[in-house]
Amino acid sequence: MSVAAPPAPVGRLSLGITGHREKNPLFDANRARIDTVLAEIFASIDAALAVEPTAPAATRLHSLLADGTDQLAASAALARGWELVAPLPFGHDLYIAINAGSENLADARSLIDGGNAEDAPTQARAEAIRGMTRAAHLFELADCDKIMTSLFLAKLAAPSDLGKTQDYLVRASERVALAGRVMIQQSDIIIGVWDGASHSAVGGTGHTIAAALELGAAVVWIDAHSPENWTILRAPESLAALPRGLTEGRAQSLAALVRAALRPPSGGLRAGSAVLDREAWHARSSRWWTAYRRIEALFGGDGRPLRSLIQRYETPDEIATGSGAGMLNAARALPGADTTFPAKIEQDVLRRFAWSDGISAHLSDSYRDGMIANFILSVCAILVGIAYQPLSTSSAKWVFASIELVLLCAILVITGLGGKRRWHGRWFETRRVAEYFRHAPILLLLGVARAPGRWPKGSDTSWPEFYARAGLRGPGLPRVKITTAYLRAALANLIDPHVVEQRDYHTAKAARLAKVHHNLDTLSTRLFQLAVVSVSLYLALKGAATAHLVPHEWPNKASYAFTFMGVAFPTLGGAISGIRYFGDFERFAAISEVTAEKLELVHARLSLLLATPECALDYAHAAELAHAMDDIVVSEIENWQAVFGGKHITVPV
Repeated sequence: MSVAAPPAPVGRLSLGITGHREKNPLFDANRARIDTVLAEIFASIDAALAVEPTAPAATRLHSLLADGTDQLAASAALARGWELVAPLPFGHDLYIAINAGSENLADARSLIDGGNAEDAPTQARAEAIRGMTRAAHLFELADCDKIMTSLFLAKLAAPSDLGKTQDYLVRASERVALAGRVMIQQSDIIIGVWDGASHSAVGGTGHTIAAALELGAAVVWIDAHSPENWTILRAPESLAALPRGLTEGRAQSLAALVRAALRPPSGGLRAGSAVLDREAWHARSSRWWTAYRRIEALFGGDGRPLRSLIQRYETPDEIATGSGAGMLNAARALPGADTTFPAKIEQDVLRRFAWSDGISAHLSDSYRDGMIANFILSVCAILVGIAYQPLSTSSAKWVFASIELVLLCAILVITGLGGKRRWHGRWFETRRVAEYFRHAPILLLLGVARAPGRWPKGSDTSWPEFYARAGLRGPGLPRVKITTAYLRAALANLIDPHVVEQRDYHTAKAARLAKVHHNLDTLSTRLFQLAVVSVSLYLALKGAATAHLVPHEWPNKASYAFTFMGVAFPTLGGAISGIRYFGDFERFAAISEVTAEKLELVHARLSLLLATPECALDYAHAAELAHAMDDIVVSEIENWQAVFGGKHITVPV
């Protein structure tokens, strides 16, 4: 079946900007110098991008668009043709009213309603922000706008009431920190203009930089005292003793950060998305390579051990109207949804999931069935090698030896093919890609992403993580206004159904694999018991003949048959035990059981959240649950790799 691989993800550098505002004395005093340094850094980034072997997509700058550093960087980014994305902590109009700095209640109400302010400076600041938002791709966290509007207006109505001011500032800071976290998760590098004084103020520049470092993002720190002495911070511990004045090699380090964001790390067995492009598509699984799944069917106790196990693989062209249709329809039905975003998900995520899932399933059969075939062939080789004794004479041994030789050569051929074609490694790599993409649409629709430093690393290769991360960078944040209605629909119709489906899958899988392990263990034990019985019977027969209780020739005539059984039963038992060890059904059952328990906990939390009143349902809780689901999936992948990572295809000895 001729099916083409989806296009490889186009590399894209994503940046985040944070920094002091206009009212900060250091920013005000050094504004021109900061502007110059930002321009130099942006130029260095463009220079590093220009030498990339494959032209990346337009650089994406994430900015909260506050006055000062945010707007300075946004203007410079737009001038360079970069894409400007704004994760706003409030809805658009409320954000403008707050950041315009109005101290007049009537002006604030007018701006919240989308109008203008009477005060000229306030109106000028509002227009500056509006100009930026018109040029930006907005992701508005408006789920708490009703509460924030009330707190904001109450503060303006009673400026001398410190309690109301404090209530507003605490909630506003939390919202800004939340938007900052969205920015960090979407960015490869964070650029921060900061005086280095404190990082404890929630939502402030120092707090955002500290959060970025905690999440594994590199930070280009521009010291507000001396902007020209910018440097790169890489770990949270660097905040304990800020490296002021360490400028040597920083340009090369910045270029290296850009390269690392656009290219897979070196040192793996293979690198890059070309690996998936080289894979051949198969319409369905092989009729003959079903040994592993047949073991599960025979010993899993589902009542249909001999059913057909042929699997048909869903193609990238079919998934949008097949298994992905329900999710896409739910995405389109979200209140105030970005109407273009489902198409991006279908192109950038679902198609790549279908391709990697189908390729991985086929490679799984090749690898696991090849190893099980080796176990079975080894048993057959041993049994055939001694079968001449009960079935023929020594003169015909060459016939049995010839068959044994063919079987042994078949083992070597399978082992050689498995190693040469990297069945084990390719299966691992493509399965990781598929699992990263499986639940990604739900995360994307909520603007949730795995932070740069939180991606796991493979033991041999890292290109699957790079491929998935690059693929998910494409859609970015949806152009949407997040409301409580949007969150409720996303939780009820997207996250919870997916969590329940995966929970039920892992629950059933755990029960099935535990039964397979138990039944294989029982069969192996019974075969060894039969070996003991056969040897005991022979010895008893020999003893009876010695005691003249039976004819003397009986044990001699039966010796070949008893010898065959004495070898056959433990050989079969050893092979069954080897298959049980190779399949590691018990540990996989335990992994799925733990995964199901974690997913059940997420489902319970989702149910509680959906039952809360509207005011208690906010983006922070929804994003936390989405991250919890993501962490469970990644943890399951890591556990799965730990079990099968060292089990390369080999001769069964």
